[in-house]
Amino acid sequence: MEATKKQLVLNKGGQQYIYRYESGCEGQLLDALVAVASDEKSGFDWFDAAVLSFKLSQTLMGQADELLYRDLPDPMQSLQ
Repeated sequence: MEATKKQLVLNKGGQQYIYRYESGCEGQLLDALVAVASDEKSGFDWFDAAVLSFKLSQTLMGQADELLYRDLPDPMQSLQ
């Protein structure tokens, strides 16, 4: 199975931070966010890392919900 390519984007002032990653490499993405936030020379700070980490968590939770509920019958159809 081929890994799905994804991206997270943060617009901050005039800067745009784009992180592209493959499905299954979320841990490496988090490591990259920590590395950039740790660099005092970058304009990317810990708050920015937290925002993107939160976005990543939301994405993963949505994917988990899809997996959990994809094989369940549609509750709206049972009402008809």
